[in-house]
Order: sequence, then C-alpha cells, then structure tokens
Amino acid sequence: MATIDIKRSHSLPKADARQRAEELAKNLEQKLGIAWRWEGDAVKFEAASGAAKGVKGEVAVSDTEVRVQVDLPFLLRVLKGTIESKINEKLAALG
Repeated sequence: MATIDIKRSHSLPKADARQRAEELAKNLEQKLGIAWRWEGDAVKFEAASGAAKGVKGEVAVSDTEVRVQVDLPFLLRVLKGTIESKINEKLAALG
C-alpha cells in the first residue's frame, strides 16, 4: 500500500496529460536523481540513492484522472505531509 495516494481529475486530452506526467518525471530525475520509465499509461519511478533513496511509486494517467502513488521509506515518512503538499502544488501547476 502506498504511503501517499493522491487522485486529481483533469480535462486535458490524454496525450497532454501524459506529456505533463513525463515533464514531472524529468524534473524529479534532474532534482533528486529519480529513475523513471513508462509502463503503459503510468510513469514508474524509484530512487536508488541520494536524498530520496528508497522512494518509489507511479504517476498513472487516464482520460479523466491523474493518480500519484508514492511509497516512502521509513526515515522519510516524517516528511509525508510536506511531500504531499509539494505533490499537490506540482499537480496544480501542471493544470
């Protein structure tokens, strides 16, 4: 079960929503060293090292919704509220 599970509806064409999910993944890769890949309509990500070490999850895109699920390692769970706020900010900024 994910430590963080956020769903947000969207009105974008699915291709645009996928593009924005990929932009988010590229941003996380650049800032935190998180490795990511597409699996169907979901960006799967994982951090093997660095500040986010042990974090893994996915950003799933459907025709009407984006769902972000993140598993936090034990040591980062104290930052759950802060991380959730940042995810919500990014989702709002992406439209």
